[in-house]
Formats: sequence, C-alpha cells, structure tokens
Amino acid sequence: MSLVIGLTGSIATGKSTVSSMLRQLHIPVVDADQIARVVVEPGEPALTEIVHVFGEDILQPDGTLDRKKLGSIIFKNEDKRKLLNSIIHPAIRKKMMEEKDTYLKQGESCVVLDIPLLFESKLTHLVDKVLVVAVEEDVQLERLMERDGSTKEEAQVRIDSQIPIKEKVKLADAVINNNGTIDKTYQQLKEILHVWGIDK
Repeated sequence: MSLVIGLTGSIATGKSTVSSMLRQLHIPVVDADQIARVVVEPGEPALTEIVHVFGEDILQPDGTLDRKKLGSIIFKNEDKRKLLNSIIHPAIRKKMMEEKDTYLKQGESCVVLDIPLLFESKLTHLVDKVLVVAVEEDVQLERLMERDGSTKEEAQVRIDSQIPIKEKVKLADAVINNNGTIDKTYQQLKEILHVWGIDK
C-alpha cells in the first residue's frame, strides 16, 4: 500500500525545513511552488493561455513571463486574479498528479505533496494524510519579520491572509511542533512516519 501525504503549514512555520528532511529520508516530495514556476515556462500550455488572456505585454523580450508586470495587473483587480488562478491552478494540479503517479508507478511506498495552501485551495481530497507544521503565533510573527525584514504590521497582514495555524492544526492527521530545535522537529517527523507505517 502506498501513502500520499499532504504537507502544509503557514508562512514562516518551517514547512520547507520538514520538506528538506523528507527528501533526506529519500521520500519523494512533489513541490507545488516549484511546479507553479514550471507551468508558466515558455512552451507550457498555461503560459500560452495567460498570453491569450492578458496579452503579449506580459512577456519579457526572451518570451518568459514578466511576473512583475502580471503581478501589477492582478494585484489591483480581483476578477483578473481569479481569471489567472483559473488558468494556473488546474495546470499545477495536473502536473502534481502526474509526478505523484510516476513515483507510485516506480514503486515508492510514500509520496509527499508539499502544498502551502492545501486547506485554502481545498485540495485535501488529493491526499491520504495531512501533516501540518506549526509554531506558536508569536514565533511565526518573529520568524517572518526576521526572514523578510518586514515590519510587524506587514508580517501580520501576510499571516492574516491565510487560514490561522490553529485551525489547520485541528484539521490535520498529525502535527509537527516546530517551536524547538531542528533535532526535535526531526524526531517528531520520524515518529509520525513510523506510526503511519513508513520507516526510513
């Protein structure tokens, strides 16, 4: 039996750290953020559609997507942002499923889908188990300010744009408390995998 784990958290909770640990344990990780960059590369159907909808102006001279220009269009316009998401999100999901299926066909017993907005995008049906990486709210705020050099207000706005980590914890099958050391986080990960029948 193979197990598909959905890995998520909130901004600055340390999900990337756990993702790296899974890779070190030779568990394949399908990364939604990485795939989001791939689906808008030249030659990809999603980019063709974006150009069709938003015009040639959103391309750089070399044919790649001008993220800044596109960002400035959708930032001010909710309808255009939804339109963009309606092109990009299905393309990301399709590629994630293709990667996951490839790993399972190769005989992997466990595949992790690393999806930052797993709950927000209502994608929990794609996975067997949900693993949430959580920290206390004050730790989250501090780490985000430190990481991005943002003010307390700026950091709080970004945190508030996601479902609160407390809510995600309630919806999870297992939670890694990432307030402590890297070693403690690793131990928790190993224990959860063991309980789920994945020993690496």
